[in-house]
Amino acid sequence: AGPAAPPPGAGPGHEDFRPRIVPYYRDPSKPYKKVLRTRYIQTELGFHERLFVAVLTSKATLNTLAVAVNKTVAHHFPRLLYFTGLRSAKVPHGMVLVAHGDERPIWLMYETVHYIHQHFGSDYDWFYIMQDDTYAQAEQVKALVTHLSINQDVYLGRAEEFIGGDEQARYCHGGFGYLISRSLLLKLHPHLDSCRNEILSVRPDEWLGRCIIDFLGIACVSQLQGQHYHTYELAKNAEPEKEEEEEFQAALAVHPVSDMTLMYRLHKHFSRIQLDKAYQEIQDLQMQIRNLTSLTPAGEAGLTWPVGINAPFLPKSRFEVISWDYFTEQHLFSCPDGSPKCELSGASKADVSEIIESALEQLNSRYQPLLRFSKRQLLNGYRRFDPTRGMEYTLDLLLEAVTQKGHSHVLAKRVSLVRPLSKVEIIPMPYVTEATRVQLVLPLTVQDLDFVANFLDMFAMNTLDTHDNALLTLLFIYHPYDAQRVSQVDVFAGVKAMVGELEKRYADVKIPWISVKTEVPSQVKLMDIVSKKHPVDTLFFLASVWTEINMEFLNRCRMNTISNWQVFFPVHFQEFNPALVYRGEQTASSGTDFLRDGHFDRHSFAEACFYNSDYMTARTKLAADILDRDEVLESMEVFDVFLHYSGLHLFRAVEPGLVQKYALRSCNPRLSEELYHRCVLSNLEGLASRSHLAMALFEQEQANST
Repeated sequence: AGPAAPPPGAGPGHEDFRPRIVPYYRDPSKPYKKVLRTRYIQTELGFHERLFVAVLTSKATLNTLAVAVNKTVAHHFPRLLYFTGLRSAKVPHGMVLVAHGDERPIWLMYETVHYIHQHFGSDYDWFYIMQDDTYAQAEQVKALVTHLSINQDVYLGRAEEFIGGDEQARYCHGGFGYLISRSLLLKLHPHLDSCRNEILSVRPDEWLGRCIIDFLGIACVSQLQGQHYHTYELAKNAEPEKEEEEEFQAALAVHPVSDMTLMYRLHKHFSRIQLDKAYQEIQDLQMQIRNLTSLTPAGEAGLTWPVGINAPFLPKSRFEVISWDYFTEQHLFSCPDGSPKCELSGASKADVSEIIESALEQLNSRYQPLLRFSKRQLLNGYRRFDPTRGMEYTLDLLLEAVTQKGHSHVLAKRVSLVRPLSKVEIIPMPYVTEATRVQLVLPLTVQDLDFVANFLDMFAMNTLDTHDNALLTLLFIYHPYDAQRVSQVDVFAGVKAMVGELEKRYADVKIPWISVKTEVPSQVKLMDIVSKKHPVDTLFFLASVWTEINMEFLNRCRMNTISNWQVFFPVHFQEFNPALVYRGEQTASSGTDFLRDGHFDRHSFAEACFYNSDYMTARTKLAADILDRDEVLESMEVFDVFLHYSGLHLFRAVEPGLVQKYALRSCNPRLSEELYHRCVLSNLEGLASRSHLAMALFEQEQANST
């Protein structure tokens, strides 16, 4: 689409454009040139981020007021940077600081505006500049820019008159912050050098205002497009909690803030105001919902609790029923590791304490002053997560109720609570690409020889034939007895012959192998050997011999693994034993139900995607912890290394692209008890479903009875 002609009769300033289709035409005489697409669609469409915030700080206030700004409002803004004139300033934790190296106020303002234009001028629509002795209501500022047109040159703030200047010309006071549009910044930038050389001023905000007026003819305004920029000048020794003026309550920016404590008190006061407004809006909406529900076909029976929250999930079968987890104040009876009982700690303990406290608060607010409740004991607690509405709780509380006359009575009360799902946030993730090369690592023992041929065939068909950017390294694990006889009888000779055939068929492919002699094939020890032979930026996919490689999964391996951020441990789909599932019948071959007769094997951690640099970092921490006790490595897998010795995200998810045929795994009793137990469980649960096992037992009993 291209620019459209204005409607008939529209004047030259009319902006109500209508789109029109621009037909594509390519000159046949010119050579075809491939169009390079942008990394993100918003870049191609010309979208910009909404708001950039710059905070001017100094040597005296960097570790005080600037830190207070960072702790109160910084996390509410999409992007916030601090600018100072210090040359080598020590940056407080969690702050992004730009040091210009010159503390002169005018020079700091000049460099700041120049830096913003150079680095962010093409990425944001609005630029908000404030001082660190300003308290700004972040949510109010963000709401303000959503109501302003980005097509106008905007210079918005608290308008002040120049001393001895024209009454019509005004600048924006820097202490109360001011808003500059992207279009104004782009027009202002070519004149910054002239302003620096020609305009003399003591105050940086006056200098900037004079620059904008002299070269662009735009003065500061406090009201634009029906939006007001409300400010409040704080008196000396002011008490924010006692300020009741309407001007103060509606202020977007408050100045001057003399110390950190005052900044925190202002933030608490305005946060309470916003919270009260939010609660009042919720009550008003709930009242409207109640009034309108009576007019619906379902009537008042269709009113859900809590009002305004989605109704509970209704299961369509017994397999969709969401189970409740039982807990007390000390223990949880649904533990992550599968044990029947574990101590309530961490986030779960804080969650339970908060829910009990909230329940008492609601009971007291409802029955006071007639009754006042206090908790004696939590008798029973139940909770479950409903993905349609949030976390649901049912509590049986033993309470002591005290009347106004002082009489007390102990009673049991059941209460229900819901912690609803709030605003969904998009977690920022580093950019990854599907072009990354994947290095497959395949450990092989003598027990795996029967399955190697199928693995290599699938690897050749799905990666080599498709020219996928993937390489393969084989890890031959010799038992000490086999290693001594390798010159006479090599147990892996057949596999090496298959590799040779592949290298002949694909001339540009080399499949290296590494030979290891050990009785206990520890996953960590094997990975140590492979890690040393590859660059630090290698993306590993640790595979098993039953894995059927395909392009779909390799792309997910690339996208779900992020260097210095996240590792990926897929849960493969394990097919059941066909002898038990089909009992001589023909197996299902439909492509739509290929995940029907099997299960996702949550006991297996054999497959993993991670970067070599992340593994080396975690492995170094592990080595410092265990010192020379290498026997500890026999009880660990790569998953344990990342779980306990890295601060990375561990992404564990079911992977329908990894489908493994049924095979009885050999469990090495030389490994730790936990690893051996997990292997046995994987074999047992991989036999068949309960219904298939029941049918097999029924048929066996019938056969025995006859």
